[in-house]
Amino acid sequence: METDVTSIDVNAIIEVMAEDVKSHIARNKIVDPLMIGVHTGGLWVAEKLHEKLGLTKPLGEIDISFYRDDFTRIGLNPQVKPSKIPGEVEGEHIILVDDVLYTGRTIRAALNEIFDYGRPDSVTLAVLVDRGARELPLHADIIGLKLDLSPQKQVKLTGPAPLVLETNRN
Repeated sequence: METDVTSIDVNAIIEVMAEDVKSHIARNKIVDPLMIGVHTGGLWVAEKLHEKLGLTKPLGEIDISFYRDDFTRIGLNPQVKPSKIPGEVEGEHIILVDDVLYTGRTIRAALNEIFDYGRPDSVTLAVLVDRGARELPLHADIIGLKLDLSPQKQVKLTGPAPLVLETNRN
């Protein structure tokens, strides 16, 4: 039986993720990381995490539309937003935040875009939902929730207020 994602308290999951990020930062002796959210759902999660963690550097945001590997098949997203990465990426410790990790292709695209800005010292991946079934060898360092859904189901975060997980059939 699959999880009813609409009953999941997204804000409670983000609270736990914030504690996990704090622990990760302390354990790895990271000073003043740069947080970047992936449009759109990842940015909403990143905004909440950024606030809870009290990070001093402005929140970055990226839109991976031009970096997708299925661009020629599905075309350009009609709502492409500009990426905004404050300051330098070179030598930074980045916390990359997305809402759902599934095949890994969005994260690959996000990493490609980040590396176009420079070479960070490290990238920590934090995701609200990990639903497995990777097509690429990527994993998240911080996971809010693991979901086991059938491949025909799509899970997405709607928001920005309130943040709610929803599923639908592809």
